[in-house]
Amino acid sequence: MQKSTVWVAAATMTILSSALCAQVSPEVPGTSARNSPPGAPLAPDWAYPQSTQHDQVGPPAGFHRDTRVENTPIGVFDGQADVGGALVPGKASLDGGTYTIHSAGYNVWYTRDEFRFLFKRMSGDISLAADLAYPDGGFGDHKALLVIRQSLDDDAKEALVALHGDGMIHLAQRPAPGRRISDREYRIGSRGGLPGGKSPDSLITLNAKRIGIEKKGDQFTLWVSEQGEPMHQFGAPITLKLTAPFYVGIGFTSHLPGVAETATVSKLVLENRAGRVR
Repeated sequence: MQKSTVWVAAATMTILSSALCAQVSPEVPGTSARNSPPGAPLAPDWAYPQSTQHDQVGPPAGFHRDTRVENTPIGVFDGQADVGGALVPGKASLDGGTYTIHSAGYNVWYTRDEFRFLFKRMSGDISLAADLAYPDGGFGDHKALLVIRQSLDDDAKEALVALHGDGMIHLAQRPAPGRRISDREYRIGSRGGLPGGKSPDSLITLNAKRIGIEKKGDQFTLWVSEQGEPMHQFGAPITLKLTAPFYVGIGFTSHLPGVAETATVSKLVLENRAGRVR
């Protein structure tokens, strides 16, 4: 599917060079500098996350950007791509079994996505699991993803699980191209069972140690290890029919359209059968 766009290239570093001057984007009406950090390329106003000065909304109808694809294998994956062509190109590397992903991108949500995706074309049942972490901290709603999607188009049908920077976990799906994503969200907290807080009654967020996704036929399930215990299914499955072959992999979005951040993915399990999430 060919989708035309105009985009502004910038450095793929987590901290953008001050030499990059903000520019007015011609993509859609309503672009302004008020939401953009200094030095970052300007994005359409709708692309910025919710804040005290800005209401988050979805992309305008029919908005797309081409996906930039690199067909060079990395680890177990066939290649990597900037799905949705974020304003700041992403990158990923592999060292000692740990994948480090740098990505900008407005979100993986609404009717289209922007994220760095390491992918493998597969068919049949899938077990995919990994430890996810954010070594540099960053934006609370950024999210590392385990994804099974029909294509590399920005609005593709997909099922995914994600761990947000603030600890939220979700199982989500886009039921058809261009449809809005829906999800089931989980936040795990403890009073007195985790370090931190002003008193034993303080509610402390638990950031899951490990998450996974299983595809068994048309059923997709979320799997979690909260603190290193054996992984267990979280919540009910969702149903989504994908046509083989489809794309399976790991990804990350900063949830900031013009600023790249970093996630790491380690202890990866990827098997072409169900029942192997661990």
